[in-house]
Amino acid sequence: MQALESISERSHKDFDTRTKVRDQALAQARQLTRHAAHTIRAIHRGEAENAEQELSQARELVEALKRDLAGYPDLFYAGYTQDAIKEFTEASITVALILNKDLPSPEDLEVETSTYWNGLAEAVGELRRRCLDILRQGYSDEAERLLSCMDEIYTNLVTMDYPDAVTQGLRRQTDLVRSIVEKTRGDLTLSLRFQLMEHALIEYTQRVNEAE
Repeated sequence: MQALESISERSHKDFDTRTKVRDQALAQARQLTRHAAHTIRAIHRGEAENAEQELSQARELVEALKRDLAGYPDLFYAGYTQDAIKEFTEASITVALILNKDLPSPEDLEVETSTYWNGLAEAVGELRRRCLDILRQGYSDEAERLLSCMDEIYTNLVTMDYPDAVTQGLRRQTDLVRSIVEKTRGDLTLSLRFQLMEHALIEYTQRVNEAE
């Protein structure tokens, strides 16, 4: 049984190392999630430069996670790690679409395919939020542009019909996206009708005043 004692010592060292790596990854994941949230908050406030800065710091953390967990694939693909990277993906896509830039690809962001599509799906909620902010000022073509982006995302999401084990639960996200797109389309339709009615009322009032 002397061999077991030696095995035990090596195992302790391995577990100690893995615990340290895991704890560091958890801290990095929390920081990454925070930077992603700050990115989205900044872009909704119209602070594009601040959003880009936060996004840059988030990207550095993603690269750090990849580097530090290179020898620990089980930790890299753990839920908390990929969830944080998904938040980075969502923030990156949200910023790009709100600023009317090219949609970043999985290769651009250097993220897993399933993580990318889940981040893309969650970005739809942020686009709806932006649309509602715009509609408070009245109907506009910018809101229509964002709805078009949301529609295109959904159209492609429904083609990703694969097992949840492969897509990390993308089917549920797709159902949520459909609901969000439908609600947003309804909001835009109501806003447009109200604006048309308002214009018609103004024109009618003007004609009545001129006739008098």
